[in-house]
This record gives sequence, structure tokens and C-alpha cells, in this order.
Amino acid sequence: MTLHPAIADVLSTLPAPPDSLDPAVLRAIEESQVAPIDERLPLHTVEDATAHTRVGEVPIRIYTPVEADAFGLLVYFHGGAFFLGSLDTHDHVARNLAVETGLKVISVGYRRAPEAKFPAGLDDCDAVVRWVVEQGESLGWDGDTLAIAGDSSGGTFVAAVAATAHDEGFDRITHQVLFYPSLDLDFDVDRYDSLRENAEGYGVETAGLKPFNAFYFDSGADPADPRVSPIKRGDLTGLPPALIVTAEFDPMRDEGELYGARLNEAGVKATVSRYAGANHGFVQNFSWISEFHRAFEETAEFLTRPGE
Repeated sequence: MTLHPAIADVLSTLPAPPDSLDPAVLRAIEESQVAPIDERLPLHTVEDATAHTRVGEVPIRIYTPVEADAFGLLVYFHGGAFFLGSLDTHDHVARNLAVETGLKVISVGYRRAPEAKFPAGLDDCDAVVRWVVEQGESLGWDGDTLAIAGDSSGGTFVAAVAATAHDEGFDRITHQVLFYPSLDLDFDVDRYDSLRENAEGYGVETAGLKPFNAFYFDSGADPADPRVSPIKRGDLTGLPPALIVTAEFDPMRDEGELYGARLNEAGVKATVSRYAGANHGFVQNFSWISEFHRAFEETAEFLTRPGE
């Protein structure tokens, strides 16, 4: 299959990547593209709050889809190569997750590189998951479903948080959802066919992966560390059931699919779902296309599937 024509049309209008990356400039560009509040998907309530966690205060946004006495919870980690993305740039993703799953969604405004040193952002995500359990009654948690989900680098955090929770005996996470995750940050082009097959012309390009992740590396993140590259973790047994969504034209497609295979080999129920015609970032950028909005629906189905 070829790249979806609507994606191809958008990519054809994009300027060439800048010669140098300035986090402040790139963040401002992202924020300028956020839809006005009155144009966003309506929910019962959307509330900004602060989670008072074991690592400090973390900004969060709580999405309640409907009025109800109790909810399952989904904690969401936005993507952005560890230095981009925010509660606002991924607000529409969190809203769609809440509507399609029926869960109360808690989006995490974690600390980002380069201002915050590793593992600050990861620690924020992990701490908010623990805080959610501590505050379960006030959040209206039903005590059952506690899913974690993330896109791109947020998917990296999902895998790392799930592993850390398992190692520390925290067993409340019931599901993990990874949208086109970045799981092997050494970017060895000889390791995965997709890094070569999808190297150019599909938005995120292989040559840009190291520069875009350099802020994270410079903050102290070591690609050999399983918390940074979760696919390097030796023992995957005992982790929560996983849904891994990949994109046909994503340079990082194969590492996500390999991770799913390894989870299954370790006895973890893992579903890998490749979206034909899609590129990296399609859940954030192109979920207005019906075929790609399907990722939210598939997430809902996964979270309610018997035995998951």
C-alpha cells in the first residue's frame, strides 16, 4: 500500500527541517497549532490539576467523558521526542481516548529535556500512576481498570513505567497501550528494515532521529539503559497485557513489532496492530481520517476484551 493521500498532501506542504533545533521555537510552533477550546471535542468535564507526588508537583489534566459514579482510569503520556509536546498539543488525543474508551483519562504534563535531567520525565509519569491509585476514591476510580497509554516517546515511557512497576511490586496497572513507540534509541540502521525502508519522505526521517533525541541523550539518557530503550530489557515476563499500534511508513515500525513479539514470547498477551498507509504520529496528526481514528476504537476494544 502507498502512503495515505491525505497524509501525502500535508507532507508535500511542509518546509524542510531546520538546520538547527531550538526547543523554544519548535514548542512555540506546536502550541500555535492547538485548536481553540470551543472547537475541541466536548466532554462532561475537563479539569487542570496538580498531582502531589513522591517526586514533586506534576501538572495533569483530567478528562471525564460522562457523568457517572465510578470509572476505570487511563493515564496518558504525550509524545514529542522527550522535549516537545504538552497537555495542550495532545489535548485532542486525550479527549478521543476518553470518549472512545469511556474511561477517565489523566494526561501527564511531565518535565521535558533539555531543561530537566534524565530521568525526571519518566519519574513524573511513574509517580502520577502511583498517585492515581492513592487518590482513587477522589478520582472516582472503580478499582478495576488502570491503563497507561502513550504515543511515540510517550510509548517509551509506557513501557518503562510498566517495567518499573513490575520490578517494584506495584501490580495495579492492568493494560499498556503504545502508539508507534520509540523503543530502541540507539537507532542502528542495520537492526531494523523499517529504518531503511522508511528512511525518507514520510515525515519523521531516520536521519533526524538522533538529532531530535539529542536533547534527551544530553540530559543523561543512555540508549543502552532499558529505561531509555525498553526493548533492551532482558526479562519481559509478568508485564501487563499490551496493545502496540504501529504505522506502515514509520522508521520505528519494526522495533515496536519486535517488542510485541518478545512480549508474547515471554507469556505476556500482546496485540500488534499495523496501520496501513499511516506514518509516525498519525494518532496525533491524522486521527481525523476515519481509518486512523480506528486506533482509538481499537484501544477501547482492547481495554474491554475478556482476559486482557
